[in-house]
Amino acid sequence: MNTRHPPSSSASLDALAAFANVARHRSFSAAAREMGVTASALSHGLAQLEVALQLRLLHRTTRSVTPTQAGQALLERLAPALDDVHQALEQARGMSASPHGRLRLNVPRQAARIVLAPVLAAFHEQCPGVVLDIVTDDRLVDIVEGGFDAGIRFGESLADGMIALPLKPIPRFIVVGTPHYFARHGRPRTPGDLQSHLCINRRFPGGSLYRWEFGRQGRRLDVRVNGPLTLDDDTMIVQAALAGIGLAYIYEDLVSSALASGALECVLQDWCPPTEGFYLYYSGRRHLPPALRALIGLLRGE
Repeated sequence: MNTRHPPSSSASLDALAAFANVARHRSFSAAAREMGVTASALSHGLAQLEVALQLRLLHRTTRSVTPTQAGQALLERLAPALDDVHQALEQARGMSASPHGRLRLNVPRQAARIVLAPVLAAFHEQCPGVVLDIVTDDRLVDIVEGGFDAGIRFGESLADGMIALPLKPIPRFIVVGTPHYFARHGRPRTPGDLQSHLCINRRFPGGSLYRWEFGRQGRRLDVRVNGPLTLDDDTMIVQAALAGIGLAYIYEDLVSSALASGALECVLQDWCPPTEGFYLYYSGRRHLPPALRALIGLLRGE
């Protein structure tokens, strides 16, 4: 007679979910970050699961983790069931009087300032039991691997398999300079004229320089500019423009007071259309947490 315990008594739901995460990420460290545990604890738990099932589920090397044939077969059966369990639990949590827990977001600095900052007070009043953990990072980040619930990016930056929700329009980029600069160097009449002007370059996190983007009547131009200064911070770009070092390409709302006072002037306005705007995105494999649903409502003015 077979005296082995059935899997339901020897393999807990947590252990099976941990196996599925490791197999999906093919990495103990990435799965551990998502689950909020250490990689060593996760490895130990998976080893115990293999002993309990008397099956080798993962091939482990110093460089990679891949499912065995038995592990892959188990994963294919487990994934839909675990998703159903996760959604059921999230729906149950959503029935509580107020969302709770931690909501982790990955956003570029500009989105944090323009999109999130104006709704922070309202969010914490609506969801006092939620810790909102915002990581500002201008690099493109895999939010699933990084253990984030959602992110904010421009639409063209989104990875496949993400659910993306458009947010309210954001201020456009404009070209500005001081009256003194224009008195000395003249005013550009077309985007191409910028190549003969002193411009403040913007550096991306990866090191490349941003091409200034323009459009009019369906025509699009990307212009590589030159100048005496390269920066990666909006505040410093505005300060450099105010100092007369060169022309800046910057969000209009960042220089609204300087424009109103006359400290800066705008050129090429008819070449600076509204921007596409940001998107909030999250993995389609995850049920929408109540706290994230509340934040989306505030961001979209619902």
